[in-house]
Amino acid sequence: MGIPRPLLLTTAVTAGALLLAPLPASAAPVREDAPRPHPVRESGPRESGPRESGPRESGPRVSAASAARTDPTATGGGTAALPDGRGYPRRTVLDAPPENPADKSVKLGLAPYHSLAPRLNALQKLGDRVSVEVAGRSAGGHELYLVTVTAPESTRQAREQRRMRELIESAPALAAKDRSIKSSYKTPVFINNNIHGNEWEGTDAALDLIEELAKAKDGATAGLLSSNRIYLNITANPDGRIAGTRANSNGFDLNRDFITGSQPESRAVRRIAVDKQPAVMLDLHGYVNGTLIEPTTPPHGENYEYDLFLKNAYANALGMEKAVNGLGYTPEKDGVSPAVIPFRDQREGWDDWPPIFTPQYMAFQGAVASHTVEFPMRVNNSSYDSLPVSELRRRSAINKDIAGAAMRATLEWSVRNRTSIVADQIETFRRGAAGEAQRPVSEESVPGVPGIGPEDVYTTDFPRAYVIPAGAGQRSATAAARLVDHLVANDVRVRRASTGFRLAGTWYPAGSYVVDMHQAKRGLANVILDAGRDISADVSTMYDISGWSLGLLWGASVDKVQRLGGGSAALAQVRGRTVEAAAPAGSVSPRGDLRLPLDTPEELAAVNSLLAQGVRVRRAADGAALVPSSARQRAAVLADRHGVAFTATKEKGAEALHRTRVAAAVTPGELFALREMGFDVVPVSAATLNAGFDWSAVDVLYVSTGLRYEALDAAARTALDAFLGSGARGGSGARGGLVALGAGGAAFNAAAGLLPATAVAGNGDANGVVRVVNAGGTVTGGAPAHSFVYSPLWFTGLGAGVRVDQSYGTGNPLVSGHWRAKEDGTGAPRDAAGRASVVSGTSAAGARVTLFGTEPLFRDHPKGLFSQVGRALLAAG
Repeated sequence: MGIPRPLLLTTAVTAGALLLAPLPASAAPVREDAPRPHPVRESGPRESGPRESGPRESGPRVSAASAARTDPTATGGGTAALPDGRGYPRRTVLDAPPENPADKSVKLGLAPYHSLAPRLNALQKLGDRVSVEVAGRSAGGHELYLVTVTAPESTRQAREQRRMRELIESAPALAAKDRSIKSSYKTPVFINNNIHGNEWEGTDAALDLIEELAKAKDGATAGLLSSNRIYLNITANPDGRIAGTRANSNGFDLNRDFITGSQPESRAVRRIAVDKQPAVMLDLHGYVNGTLIEPTTPPHGENYEYDLFLKNAYANALGMEKAVNGLGYTPEKDGVSPAVIPFRDQREGWDDWPPIFTPQYMAFQGAVASHTVEFPMRVNNSSYDSLPVSELRRRSAINKDIAGAAMRATLEWSVRNRTSIVADQIETFRRGAAGEAQRPVSEESVPGVPGIGPEDVYTTDFPRAYVIPAGAGQRSATAAARLVDHLVANDVRVRRASTGFRLAGTWYPAGSYVVDMHQAKRGLANVILDAGRDISADVSTMYDISGWSLGLLWGASVDKVQRLGGGSAALAQVRGRTVEAAAPAGSVSPRGDLRLPLDTPEELAAVNSLLAQGVRVRRAADGAALVPSSARQRAAVLADRHGVAFTATKEKGAEALHRTRVAAAVTPGELFALREMGFDVVPVSAATLNAGFDWSAVDVLYVSTGLRYEALDAAARTALDAFLGSGARGGSGARGGLVALGAGGAAFNAAAGLLPATAVAGNGDANGVVRVVNAGGTVTGGAPAHSFVYSPLWFTGLGAGVRVDQSYGTGNPLVSGHWRAKEDGTGAPRDAAGRASVVSGTSAAGARVTLFGTEPLFRDHPKGLFSQVGRALLAAG
């Protein structure tokens, strides 16, 4: 039985010697805001990203804007990948952006984005240890700077490092015996900074660390750099750093995007993970007082090799705690509380269950120690606006000091434990490749870690394979191709069968994709493809989402093969090859009128393009689009661009579709998804409507958040009512429609007196993957049998003419995630069972209305559900 962990128990420890001396503290004592009962991550707004496509990206890229000009060893321009076989240093002369005095970093005494390129150019000139590459661009077009600090390497030495790194993943059993790996492989350590744009100080601490390492002449630093490659992403979110926002310029919290990969910044970090294969990783954040240093509370991700991870992560956390507390800050003098390690000091509420966070994702890419570190002193949000500049700078200096201490302690630990760190990364991959069972954590299996109990044991029974079928067994070839491309981009190995084959009694045609789960990154493959698990009974609260299955939510048919008759020989007989990209899925029938299912975001984008070109498209009874043969040439272009299939049809649609322009009060994720589907979207709010809005310019209103009917003034209500009832569009008599989602949308519908339906709220903290039953037709024709909920709703008291398009499954509809009853006993999954989750109808005034109690566009993630919203918008418009 494990030792119960107190809710908050921290122990101050004395400082130990660090590999590199910490920066001195600079500040007068002022107490930080009162600490919370336990650290709570700021979740920020819900948000949303586009499909993965094309072959696996092979590495950081250098933009033409950063082409070399002066240094003969500098990188040239263009966007070609930088081959990792080149030696170090690799110098890139960076272009400095124009000076921006409005950069929010300036007020804090921190480095504004425009100062980074000149400083990195200067750091490269300090010697032969510092290299800079451009890892990508942000959503706002700003370059992402990846710095490597290591001892110089010849081309031959760099190629040998690459050989060893690839051997560790591709043949871990051999790597475990490779003497050169034991003697000379450089441990990859990755430090990610400023992924939340208004959590600034990691960037500045990283710059100081780089300078120290570049200049240091001591033997300890030489030893560090001869045995490690230290990779530093200087700012993972330059858009937010400049603007002082948590999110990037698309409105996305990048630290929620790693299993979806919707944003260019998160995809750049993913490329670093795949190409550099970090064994140790830090992600620098703020603000939790005292400094929070992971590992986390339960539940722990069931797909990790958690015994290896906990052993290393906890040991490194102790070193960081000692270093941070050793700086000498105190609650009385500085307002700084002692550091907190959630695994040891808290029961729940700071978990590593979902793979959406950077450190948790890195564990699936081979990191045996990866940590969120939260600085203590708040300088963002209301503090940024209300505190004196001198106090903000005092706090920022403390945060930078603490970030530097965490970085240096991690480097010291990495040097001291190089052999075991690399061995444990190899072992992580070896277990996957061998298909071995996980080792449950216990005080015996992970000695030295206190308080391990049954509440920490999360394991899974990995299947033997997954199959993404081709042919009649596949719901959507377009969705299947997208899913395969996403797997490959995440470095999951996928094979495409060249002939038909039989697995576990099922026949699959040629062209089907097979994911053999005997592979190094099986944990990530299972995270992506598995249905997941209902953890409602395990803990009372979760930090963020608890279910995310791409296998159920991305719209492709995926078969899980738990056991194989005939063992591994059955898989060995599947003829085919490992793919770098999915086979093209686009096609156009050579004759007749054409049918497009409208089951995927790509198909919605294609039909919206046709409508924008003036093609006369009609709707089939099941909601599919019918395209005249005269548009075949246009369809061929779109089939190639979007990977969609136009098939021959003789159906005659009863209703014409029209180009639909959308006024939207939505989350950033929903806005991103709507535009991904090709809708022309105008964001609106109560303020824009009260200022006078031209309703003749749009066809439908979409509301999920940020717009209350009661917040509209009399003139705005009159104009809106006219749009939804009496034909505001140019006096044509045509009425606008409404698509409404969640509690905000349902409240708007009720206040506007549109569709007669009563929204019932489930537990507001509930989220996950649910079973649903689709009625078919315009909105849910061909929809998947699963959906996603976040603060789920269902509808009762349906008036005459209200159609139930989708219902929650009977029994317990939750497949994976966390959904408990509310404190009063209501709002549980059983209360939603069989209830309407999506309804539609026509208001008394004639407006077409669809209400969603699910979250089909959540953070741009559940791709297979997008079409339900897209179809509803086309119908309402």
